[in-house]
Amino acid sequence: MKGKQTKQGDAEKIMALVTKMNQYRYEYYNLASPSVSDAVYDHLYDELQGLEKKTGIIYSNSPTQTVGYAPASSLEKVRHPIPLLSLDKTKQTEELMQMLRKAEALLMLKLDGLTIKLCYEDGELTEASTRGDGDVGEVITHNIPAFYNVPVKIPHKGRLVITGEGLIHNDYFEKLKDKAFGNGGKEACNARNLAAGSIRVLNPSICKGRCVYFYAFNIIEGMEAFGGLADSRGKLLQAVQGLGVDICPFVSMKKNVALGEVKAEIQKLKALAEDKRIPIDGMVLRYDSLSYSKECGRTGHHYKDGIAFKFEDDTYETVFRSIKWETSRSGEIAPVAIFDPVEIDGCSVSRASLHNLSFIKDLELHPGCRILVSKRNMIIPHIEENLDRGRFNKNLIPKKCPCCGKAARVYSRVGDKRRLIETLHCDNPDCGSRILRKFVHFVEKKAMDISGISEATIASFMEMGFLHTFHDFYHLDRYHKEIVQMDGFGEKSCQKIQESIDRSRNTTFVRYVVAMDIPMIGRTAGRALDQYFDGDLQEFTKAAVDCFDFTALPDFGETMSHNIWEWFHDGEKLKLWKSLQKELNFEKRGKNFMENKNNTGSNPFTGCTIVATGKLENFTRDGINSKIISLGATAGSSVTRKTNYLICGEKPGSKLVKARELGIPVLTEQEFLEMISA
Repeated sequence: MKGKQTKQGDAEKIMALVTKMNQYRYEYYNLASPSVSDAVYDHLYDELQGLEKKTGIIYSNSPTQTVGYAPASSLEKVRHPIPLLSLDKTKQTEELMQMLRKAEALLMLKLDGLTIKLCYEDGELTEASTRGDGDVGEVITHNIPAFYNVPVKIPHKGRLVITGEGLIHNDYFEKLKDKAFGNGGKEACNARNLAAGSIRVLNPSICKGRCVYFYAFNIIEGMEAFGGLADSRGKLLQAVQGLGVDICPFVSMKKNVALGEVKAEIQKLKALAEDKRIPIDGMVLRYDSLSYSKECGRTGHHYKDGIAFKFEDDTYETVFRSIKWETSRSGEIAPVAIFDPVEIDGCSVSRASLHNLSFIKDLELHPGCRILVSKRNMIIPHIEENLDRGRFNKNLIPKKCPCCGKAARVYSRVGDKRRLIETLHCDNPDCGSRILRKFVHFVEKKAMDISGISEATIASFMEMGFLHTFHDFYHLDRYHKEIVQMDGFGEKSCQKIQESIDRSRNTTFVRYVVAMDIPMIGRTAGRALDQYFDGDLQEFTKAAVDCFDFTALPDFGETMSHNIWEWFHDGEKLKLWKSLQKELNFEKRGKNFMENKNNTGSNPFTGCTIVATGKLENFTRDGINSKIISLGATAGSSVTRKTNYLICGEKPGSKLVKARELGIPVLTEQEFLEMISA
């Protein structure tokens, strides 16, 4: 232990000398105003050279290195033998607690820069590259001498591969952004963008002036050289620190640690980052044991041995331009904001839902105003604020449906906290946009599952007069000659569409109910109806016509029950419901189904209401709900006091929080499987 501390102390002393001497060199060569004599500088030089020889640690910007580097002509691509995947993300502390119930982990800063890989062979830095897409990155070895703290030589035998983050500290960014790019420079909009651009420039002299640092957060090759430390991520990082590599600050978290302690450590690390001016956008929790991490596996996108905890959604400034109004199948005219493209989490974003009229009025939007945009929960683009309030433009709200031109009507309702919510609607049932979106819904996978027919294809067929009602999908063969002559169509594409239509004739109770688009009756409600009426459409029809009280079913409220009554008491819809069934063949409830239904008493879930949340390894969303139903249980869609169990996968979100609040038993997918196989 003492030896390791001595090594680390030497590395810190070397870095301090390098920093001090570079300052002296700057004063001497750039300012012509040295603050120390040549004798003092020479003494420090000899001390530094002696320490470098003693430890084997030499930094790229050391005054002892007269490094000559040439600009790269282009950034060469390199494949990563071990993929540099990202981690899944969350904003729920409960997901951190889930991890810590399984094993010890490291809580570290989520550095906001560019991920870099450093490869050392027998102590010599041989290659540096960016993460890229995880499989292929770009070689940036030419820029490493321009970094402030990367050792080009370390006292280590064999191969060592380290990953970490290249970044620019916040205080340096504030000094650099205007000087480097001028006011409004696009690349310098934040420290992360400036770091990423600096690390990838072709000319190292440009990178040299950008104050780029590197902090290691993982070792992916060469662990065996550290003997007994090889399975501990934390101890390996400390060992690498002893070699002169700066590491990302972290703390070790014990298994089953209390939530209060986790929150306290997060606050301490946040304070440390603020004090050291390190740019971060959250925390990372990753298992300490590398062998356990390996057992966790990976997806095509991320490793499962850790999770990135985001503090809040970052906001980005851009300029609002206009609103695009889109009429939905229900008749609601939905507003979509159009704004100047802005990059968020590596994606260009230029559109976001505006929800309703009340939201637009509250924001006081007008063309040309500056807005703040985020990705809520790291997924959905959202306008957070208007920076130029006070000039709301009422002309943004149309008086007519943008599709059919009929008068648009404003509907009002009382929302949460007694707040008035206004929405815009088209009441014309023959509106082309409404019909188009109903047809699109009808062919979707969760409904009739007619693959190969896109929205554009449906629009073309409507324009040609081939589609007027749902029945027409099953008689498109009448227009075979016309379709094969249309742009983008031919015999093969027509054949594929026809085969898909024929396959869809064999369907189920649930798919049919979903396809008919009864308001608020989706797959979850459809399954509940399917289970209650044993898949008998006639029994369901009779109940709906007779105004059966559907609130007797789990998760069915008065509004859903009323929607079913209203839909089935519309003569045209009831006629369509009955006649379309003649085109289809419905799955029969055979002997095996009845046997399974009658034998569900042997499992612990019979009669229970079970909700599944998060991504599961062995089931799709439909698959887990079907499995729940086969056990004689009800597949719920939301967590309530009536919920008996919550099956929890990756990224569970608010349902897990709600279950904890209500004291509802939470099962992992594996626990669920074990209980039904016992």
